[in-house]
Amino acid sequence: MPVIDPKKIDFARLTFKRDKTFTLTKLVSILECSSRTAQAKLKLWKTYTSYNQNGKYYTFPDVPEFDVHGLWRYKEAAFSKHGNLKKTVIHLIKSASSGLNGRQLGELLGLSPQSFLHHFRDCPGIYREKQDGSYVYFADDHSVRKKQMLQRSTLILQPPVVPLSDPDVIIILVAIIKHQGILAKDILVLPEIKKSKISRQAIQVFLDTHGLVKKIPDSSL
Repeated sequence: MPVIDPKKIDFARLTFKRDKTFTLTKLVSILECSSRTAQAKLKLWKTYTSYNQNGKYYTFPDVPEFDVHGLWRYKEAAFSKHGNLKKTVIHLIKSASSGLNGRQLGELLGLSPQSFLHHFRDCPGIYREKQDGSYVYFADDHSVRKKQMLQRSTLILQPPVVPLSDPDVIIILVAIIKHQGILAKDILVLPEIKKSKISRQAIQVFLDTHGLVKKIPDSSL
């Protein structure tokens, strides 16, 4: 590998950590080297490659702030700690408690389902089944898939959750502020909550969505 001025390397690293993402073209420009040499540097630095934009963007391993799904987006670039798009989709499907349909996958990845799902029609690691006119993706492992399908059928049978009104949201937030470490089941017994007649399911969905308090243990449901 051609020797590159260490100062150029330091400048590139500082620049790209500041900018968070960068392209191969930009790296070649700063290092003043060939694409092949720059790609060797990317491998040495163990950078992440974006799973969108045709893998155009890169980022250093200590830059992304991955969410609970192992995904991170910055401007137009999207990254996954699980690897490329194929590995990421397989991981998301296998780890989903009730499988995922195309719309859910698209929302998680920030991609149009039509732009990538056709690659997963017969993909090892994934089992695809048509339900109510659209495909749902499950793990191909029988024991895992059985649990996912059971959970999905349970969710379908549940009545729809009525969205909370703004006043109800304010009541819940005030309760959380007043009672540190409160559980959803404890919120339900508060006089102001009883008066508003907010359902436990609606409260739990709201709390889960915003990560506000501890979840009600299954034994208490």
